[in-house]
Amino acid sequence: MKRYRNKLGSLFKKHEDMLLISSAILIFVIFSLIILPLLLITIVNNDELPNIERLSIDIPVKVYLHKTGDTVTLDLEEYVAGVVAGEMPSSFEFEALKAQAVAARTYALSKVVRGEKFGNSADHPNAPLCDDTHCQVYRSEQELLELKGSDWMKNSWPKIKDAVATTLGEVMFYGGELVEQPLYHSSSGGKTENSEDVFVSNLPYLRSVESKYEDEAPHQSESISISFNTFKEKIQNTYGASSINPNTIKILKRSEGGRVEEIQVGDKTLKGRDIRELFNLRSANFTFAFDGNNNIVFTTRGFGHGVGMSQWGANGMAQAGFNYKEILKHYYTGVTVKQVN
Repeated sequence: MKRYRNKLGSLFKKHEDMLLISSAILIFVIFSLIILPLLLITIVNNDELPNIERLSIDIPVKVYLHKTGDTVTLDLEEYVAGVVAGEMPSSFEFEALKAQAVAARTYALSKVVRGEKFGNSADHPNAPLCDDTHCQVYRSEQELLELKGSDWMKNSWPKIKDAVATTLGEVMFYGGELVEQPLYHSSSGGKTENSEDVFVSNLPYLRSVESKYEDEAPHQSESISISFNTFKEKIQNTYGASSINPNTIKILKRSEGGRVEEIQVGDKTLKGRDIRELFNLRSANFTFAFDGNNNIVFTTRGFGHGVGMSQWGANGMAQAGFNYKEILKHYYTGVTVKQVN
């Protein structure tokens, strides 16, 4: 009887061991086939989310100041207000100021994200942003007081801060990703540019669009006269061109937005922006003529590179009744405006 009980106990133990093994196998199978894939999906999806959705708009931003060489840490919205004040006249329509605020905020957070991933610009390695046109023009309240005076601070500064506060946390996305290059310029001369016609990258949200509401914009037809000898000397010294005379200067190609894409000067083919930068023209949307006094006269339309939002066009659209989201969606093709926390 005792031998039978021992044998029975042994059988129960073996059965118990088998159950434990089976349970372990079952748990392993469930983990492998169900839980682990879900975990992996979560991780992958989290990595694929734009970094901005994992950031707070309350994050401080570092800004390099060119005049002093200092790097300061600012509240994001404080920085955005300083950019709107530095980049757009306070006399502009409120909806245009709001559009500028969203563009400035998008640019700032994009630079923060890119700085974390790839490092900051070599021009300011300790900060993702700087305070001049290399990034965005930023002005502190003290600078604004010195530049614009106490009356402006009393009457205009609150308008800018209100435009920023009204759009608190709003940024632009394209295809679920934060817009990296929400570029803007003063005025387009009637039509903006595709990004690749001015810069290197072909960005789908920076497409050439009509900018019909720029009637009040300055620099619509501005002429500059340059001595032909000066023109010839600068081209030779900078680009090594030869055989330069009035008959060997010809515009070869214009972009979709109307800017000079290629221009023949002597035996060289240059870009319109080469001429613009070399002679400090308002725009690469230019024509030229000779005045009979050994001068070459350039006539330009618009002011700036012409890519993205035209600020004067945005103001004109606001005057025509468009709101800031409509303005942004016009100048930045296919974007959506979303608020982040």
